[in-house]
Amino acid sequence: MSQLEICALASGSNGNCYYVGNEKEAVLVDAGLSARQIQLRLEQKQIDPSKLKAVLITHEHSDHCRGARVLGKRMGIPVYLTKKTFLAMRKAVRPETPRWFEPNEEFQVGEFSVLPFSKQHDAVEACSFRVSYAGKHVGVMTDIGEACERVKAEFARCHAVFLESNYDDDMLMNGPYPYYLKQRVASDRGHLSNEQACLLLKEHAGEQLHTILLSHLSGENNTPEKAYAVFESLSQTYRIELTSRHAPTEIIAI
Repeated sequence: MSQLEICALASGSNGNCYYVGNEKEAVLVDAGLSARQIQLRLEQKQIDPSKLKAVLITHEHSDHCRGARVLGKRMGIPVYLTKKTFLAMRKAVRPETPRWFEPNEEFQVGEFSVLPFSKQHDAVEACSFRVSYAGKHVGVMTDIGEACERVKAEFARCHAVFLESNYDDDMLMNGPYPYYLKQRVASDRGHLSNEQACLLLKEHAGEQLHTILLSHLSGENNTPEKAYAVFESLSQTYRIELTSRHAPTEIIAI
């Protein structure tokens, strides 16, 4: 049985791309960097791009789909998304080879089972994903204003999660954003704060969960140090890793 491996190629409010793969096949969740940058980061981690079977798009914001069209065309990879997300995307980044999925309906990509599930975010039909293979479940759970019951249930099933830890409350409220934008970020259709993410982990982790990658950190309203400090007391129980917008994480075996 080949093992499951994960890596955040990029994670942050300027671009997101998450890798889940085994020895033969892999998927990317989101393509929020240029196709060239995604390819460079795959090369940097010595990931064979021919393994890629799909790009899964969570929603239409550019930091999640900027490279979808070019990457799909250049590498001959189908791009999976909902029809509403496709129509909400800028025409310039809409993939030429879209494949549709419905929220909350599981589908297969090669050997992977993929469950897109609804979440609360200010997009037309935003979904998070649980990607499963050989009895292991990986969650990509970012861009969540408030953890709804579906998010909590899927979180509880996972062995590893890319978990949004977007902002520090004090930095957001005292920072440079205009008031309306602060309200949007902190709303139940915005993002999870460090504290909210940590509470989700404390209250809804299943026994099999062992790895958390703190993801989608804001460049203006958070720091890696502040995010990690909130989770540090749990670092004896879980592997807690930081992701970066600037470089990929190490490849982690699940």
